[in-house]
Amino acid sequence: MEGSSELRMDTKSKVTSQLVDFQWKLGTAVSLDSCRSHKYPYVTVMLKVANHSGQVKNKSFEMTIPQCQDFYRQFKEIAAVF
Repeated sequence: MEGSSELRMDTKSKVTSQLVDFQWKLGTAVSLDSCRSHKYPYVTVMLKVANHSGQVKNKSFEMTIPQCQDFYRQFKEIAAVF
C-alpha cells in the first residue's frame, strides 16, 4: 500500500479467488526500423487463478523491466506484512 506501512484487513472480507500457479519468462521483442533493429526486453507473467467455485482460469500479462521491478518491490512489501 503506497504511503502506508501497515496493512489493515476487514475481518468480514472474503477471499473470492485463489492463486493456483505463477510463472514468468523473460523475452525480447525485435523491431526492424530501416537498417537497424531494436531489442526490447519484457517479462510475461502467467497466472492460474481459481474462483470461489473452484473453476481455474489462465490469465497473462506483459510488463517492461522497470514495471516488473516495481511489481517485485510491491510483493516484497506485502511479504513483509505477513
